Amino acid sequence: MEQYEPQSLSAPQLAAIRRSMTEGRMAMSRRALLRSAGAGALAVGGLGALSGCGIPPATRTAETSKADDHSDEEKWLNFSNWTEYIDVSDDNKHRPSLEEFKRRTGVRVKYTEDINDNVEFFGKIKPQLAAGQDTGRDLICVTDWLAGRMIRLGWMQKLDQTNVPNAYANLAEGFRSPDWDPVRAHSYAWTGIPAVIAYNEKATDGRKVTSVTQLLEDPSLKGRVGMLTEMRDTVGLTLLDMGKRPEDFRADDYDAAIARLQKGVDNKQIRRFTGNDYVDDLSKGDIAACVAWAGDLVQLQADNPAIKFTIPDAGFMMATDNLLIPNKARHKRNAERFIDYVYEPKVAAKIAAFINYVCPVDGVRDELAKIDKELAANPLILPDAEFTKKSHNFRLLSAEEETSFEQKFAKLIGA
Repeated sequence: MEQYEPQSLSAPQLAAIRRSMTEGRMAMSRRALLRSAGAGALAVGGLGALSGCGIPPATRTAETSKADDHSDEEKWLNFSNWTEYIDVSDDNKHRPSLEEFKRRTGVRVKYTEDINDNVEFFGKIKPQLAAGQDTGRDLICVTDWLAGRMIRLGWMQKLDQTNVPNAYANLAEGFRSPDWDPVRAHSYAWTGIPAVIAYNEKATDGRKVTSVTQLLEDPSLKGRVGMLTEMRDTVGLTLLDMGKRPEDFRADDYDAAIARLQKGVDNKQIRRFTGNDYVDDLSKGDIAACVAWAGDLVQLQADNPAIKFTIPDAGFMMATDNLLIPNKARHKRNAERFIDYVYEPKVAAKIAAFINYVCPVDGVRDELAKIDKELAANPLILPDAEFTKKSHNFRLLSAEEETSFEQKFAKLIGA
């Protein structure tokens, strides 16, 4: 078999990639649609697609969901992912990690960037999953709340942990026990997505912005504050600022957080709620401070040193995108081999250097430093202990709560 030596990206290549993310196709692709179970999608009918799904979880069991595994005779893996969410070569013609996987294993990856938002993608695969049929996909990558929903419905396969020894050993501690898959029986994290506070120090005249209280109450920021249209991030950070834990808040806590945000809307403290289109406004200073996604900030800071971020003392929100194998997948073992492969530190470093979100793989720091020392030292990509202990997750909602909470948030943001 042909030997393949992975090539590290140079600093100029990385800079070019970062610029493409903020100025080119990346600017309105992966992050623009990130975790789009937000108010807009759900308020106009997405909730109906997710609320009951028409089939109770008990109709899918480990036995009824088994499929013949054709991995030995079919050297294929069908992988659905978000756009621009894996490393590519500088000329955009190759995906080095996928090519290395094929050279090493003989398994060719049919890589499809057909996930534009969680609700839309769920709509594509729901009919087959509900009917107990093959979706045509061996591996998918979806955000934690949807992963939890599909696991609860019995639509995702349990992993054979003997086929993923690297993943089992190298999964970072903070990703090991999500409430929706407590022992990672069905999933492994692809990347972490922190929501923190960002500000443009030129727009704030050098003042730091360190809390949601400051965002909502500092008169010097009036009309120049941005909040995210992602409910779990905006409300989660507000709950933390109120001394509540997003992991176990009550319905009246949620209502209090919404009321607090509504006051910020009514008194025009909040300029607007955005997807990742806050990026341009923050860079220009039209938005002085906002709730932001970490991957954006890594990229923005490469071009604009005035962009700063802070981790509130109260903590920050962390979500994950996750790898899962749907029921009836034809190539389960090939999918497990790929999951194990991307948990090798050298491979994980190459992917992290491109996508710039939190890497869930322990032992990756030295490998990432070979590509870019600044990235390896950035806590938004490789969190240190101090950063990690401030991380919080939004608890899994029941179908009824999801409907109610998203409707209230949609009304708040005018969706």
